[in-house]
Amino acid sequence: MVPVWLTDTVTSDLNRALHYTQLWGLHGMELRTVGGPDDRIPFVNEKQIREQMEGTELLLASVVPSMFEGPVSDRAAWMNDLLQFEDTLKLCRRVGCPRITVSPFAAEPGVSLAPIAEALQQAGEKAAEYDLLLAVRNGPETACPTGQALADLLSRVDAPNVRAAWNPVGALRAGETPSIGLTALAGLVTLVRCSDGEVQDGRWVDTPLGEGAVGWTGQLEQLAAHGFQGPISLEVYLEPRPKHGLRSATTLIRMIRDVRARAAHP
Repeated sequence: MVPVWLTDTVTSDLNRALHYTQLWGLHGMELRTVGGPDDRIPFVNEKQIREQMEGTELLLASVVPSMFEGPVSDRAAWMNDLLQFEDTLKLCRRVGCPRITVSPFAAEPGVSLAPIAEALQQAGEKAAEYDLLLAVRNGPETACPTGQALADLLSRVDAPNVRAAWNPVGALRAGETPSIGLTALAGLVTLVRCSDGEVQDGRWVDTPLGEGAVGWTGQLEQLAAHGFQGPISLEVYLEPRPKHGLRSATTLIRMIRDVRARAAHP
């Protein structure tokens, strides 16, 4: 398991993001917005990314384009996403990124999984031409709020490079016990989103990593038991974010180390 982070949860400035990555002891980054507020992958300064990453040993774990984030009922919009997807694929090839994280469309009443699977099938086939992974993220705002829902969707997609970006906080917010969601996704996870929180008085409250209701030690142990060795991507939502980012990164690194130690000496 490799500790990385989703940089624009703290800063979209690449130089600052690189500084935090190294300061916090993380191994890499997941990029979504790089530069100004409208500089979303793939419409970013690619030359800057290449030049800034050169000379470091940091992993570029994933990029997150604005893709499949609207309702699947808007077929014209997601067909346009597929047309623009080529730009993201070419960017990944040039900057050495193995993985693209996308949403399974927005939640809408009575939505069928069939057109969602169709869109992901087409995207997966395009990504396979570049030898890239497509990671599909669950979340309460999406058509797949839980791990079980995401597993059901992925079972309909005949593309082995289309995998899960498991988001246990998203599942928890949707009412699913994270251990149950991860069990449903056993063997399908290629990236894990990492934050924590709990419901207090009927509303969601973000907490420091390890102090919420996710049960991160159990999650990491479960991932290790499934043979997962991919990126654990930290998200930071508590203020001040740089301070809490350092704290959460330290906690995540310690948790991963402890799980590895227990696995090596059961």
